[in-house]
Amino acid sequence: MYNEKVIEVFKNPKNMGDLEGANAIGTVGNVTCGDIMQMSLIIEEDIIKDAKFKTFGCVAAIAASSMATEMIIGKSINEAMQIKNSDVVDALGGLPPQKIHCSVLAEESIHEAIKNYKEKHIK
Repeated sequence: MYNEKVIEVFKNPKNMGDLEGANAIGTVGNVTCGDIMQMSLIIEEDIIKDAKFKTFGCVAAIAASSMATEMIIGKSINEAMQIKNSDVVDALGGLPPQKIHCSVLAEESIHEAIKNYKEKHIK
């Protein structure tokens, strides 16, 4: 069902856990499957310096979360906002059609975290 890259990222996720000093947090969920994804960021001068995730979900949800954090660290918030779920899917080498919603959660959690940051820091 899953390709080798997805399995590898799932077995060895990067950036999982709490992020001390996070100044942006985005939490999203999918009521249909029950997956919940939280993205925590440290943003300085509009650059994402660090990112971590906590995900309650399946193999694809955890792999998408991990990959998304890897994709946004070092990017500006504007660049991170341009990342689409299809970019996460491509970086993972593909996902089964019934698991694409996991990549959508990754995109949405990035957007929610940046929205949270902007609400608190950009007036």
